[in-house]
Amino acid sequence: MDLTSYAELAVLLVNRADELRTLDTLRELLRGTGRTEAAARVTRRDLDALLELREELAGAFESAAAGDEADVVERLNGLLVRHPVHPQISGHDGQPWHMHLTEGGRVADALAVGSVMGLASVVTRLGVNRLGICQAAACHNAYLDTSSNRSRRYCSERCASRSNVAAYRARKRGA
Repeated sequence: MDLTSYAELAVLLVNRADELRTLDTLRELLRGTGRTEAAARVTRRDLDALLELREELAGAFESAAAGDEADVVERLNGLLVRHPVHPQISGHDGQPWHMHLTEGGRVADALAVGSVMGLASVVTRLGVNRLGICQAAACHNAYLDTSSNRSRRYCSERCASRSNVAAYRARKRGA
């Protein structure tokens, strides 16, 4: 089971909250991550639940960026209690048998369980400092640092480039 892809879903939910205002945009996000069955079943109630979950996940990333490991763990443990894991063997979309964390209930339940378990897996395997908030001046996106040297500071190459160019220009002005 690839829990990292679930953690990446948590990042997408946190970062795309402004875009996730309609069922169509949620369906597009789900299809883009290979969750076509979920995209076909999602309802407005699921969207509302995921927007609420987004706020809780964002809090975990903010605590991680602030270096508050205990708060991150407390938040994730609280989410694990509210979204218990029910593993099941599944086969869909032409894939061989594989594990899913839950199949019952609403689409939002399955996505919540996956997102929370994915983040919990990253935290326990790699450490709380692998969750972060982009350090680019105008950006507040979350990211996962899965690099081997724990060096990620930006959510994307675009933010990294902008920040590096701005720092270069500031050095040139000061020289």
